Amino acid sequence: MLDYIIVGFGLSGLHFSHILNENNKTFKVFDNNSQCASKVAGGLYNPVILKRFTMAWNGAEQIKEAIPVYQDIEQHINTTIDQKIPVCRKFDSIEEQNNWFTAADKPILSDFLDTNITTNTNDAIHANRGLGTVKHTGRIKVEELLDSYSVLLGDNYHAASFQYDALSFQLDHVVYKGIKAKRIVFCEGYGLKNNPFFSYLPLNGTKGELLIIRAPKLQLDYVYKASVFIIPLGDHLYTVGATYNWTDKSNDPTAAAREELLEKLNKCILCDYEVIDQTAGIRPTVIDRRPLLGVHPKYSQIAVLNGMGTRGVMLAPTHARKLYNYLEHEIPLEKSVDINRFQTN
Repeated sequence: MLDYIIVGFGLSGLHFSHILNENNKTFKVFDNNSQCASKVAGGLYNPVILKRFTMAWNGAEQIKEAIPVYQDIEQHINTTIDQKIPVCRKFDSIEEQNNWFTAADKPILSDFLDTNITTNTNDAIHANRGLGTVKHTGRIKVEELLDSYSVLLGDNYHAASFQYDALSFQLDHVVYKGIKAKRIVFCEGYGLKNNPFFSYLPLNGTKGELLIIRAPKLQLDYVYKASVFIIPLGDHLYTVGATYNWTDKSNDPTAAAREELLEKLNKCILCDYEVIDQTAGIRPTVIDRRPLLGVHPKYSQIAVLNGMGTRGVMLAPTHARKLYNYLEHEIPLEKSVDINRFQTN
C-alpha cells in the first residue's frame, strides 16, 4: 500500500511530493493538467507589496523557508531554477520616494528595502524619479522546475486525468483504479472547482495573462516594476505582466489582455520590441486571500493543499510542510489556513 496519492502537479503538488521524498514516503502523482497557473507563472518571489510598500502576509517568514527548499530541490534535479535578481520599483513622485523611506524604517521591511534611490541610466525606460530596489528577491523558473521534477519522479509520475468516480473509500485507506493508498491529497489549483469533494470551498480564481517579448535594446538586469512587471528571461526575452480578470475562467489568451499589457508597456519603455508569445492561467485565489489546507469533513483519508493565489512560489513550500506535519504528526493547522473556517453546519 502506498502512503499517498497526489492529484495535481503545480507548485503545491510538487512541494508536497518533495516533502514525501525527503521523508521516504511512497506515493504516486496524477498530473491532471489543472495547473495552468503554475505552468505560465512569472515565478517571481518578492515579499513586498510594491503598490503600498507593505509586507505581504507572512512574507518574510515564507521567503526565509522557501529559498532553502528550492536550493535543496536544485541538488536533486541537478538544475539551477533559482535566478537571483533584484526588483526595482519606479517612483512616479517625490511623495512615493518619501513613502518608500518611511516603509524602509519599519523593522519588518528594513532588510528588504534599499534606502539608496537608484538613478536611472537606461535610456530604454521611463524612470525620471529614480528606482527603489527590493533586496533578496528572484525568479523561480517554474516550468523548468516542474518538468525536471516530473522526470525525477519517474514511474511515480503520471500525466493523466483523474476520475473522481473511480475513487473508493475503505476504513483506513482509499483505492483508485486498483492503487491503494493511506491518503490522497488534492493539489489541483483552480481545477478544484470540478472536484466533488472540495468544490464547496470558496476558490474564486483570478485569470492572469502574460506576454513574452523580445527587446534587444532594453538591456535590463533587474525586474522592472512600474504599471507592469518586466522580468528578464535571458537572450533579450522578457516576461511582461500581469492582468487580473475575475470573471473569465478560461485558460485562453485574449485580445483585451494583450491590448491592456501593451498599452501599459508602451508607457514604461522607450525601445522597440516584438511580442513572441502570450499565455494565460487561472490563479487559485480564495475569498479571504489565504491558502486552503486540511482534511475533508467526512472522509479523513482525503486532504487538500490549494489556494496559493498570486504568490505560489513563496507560499507552497511553507504550506506543503504544514499540511504534511498535520497529517503525519497531528500538528494543528492555523485557523487562518484550515479549511474548517469554511465549514457549514
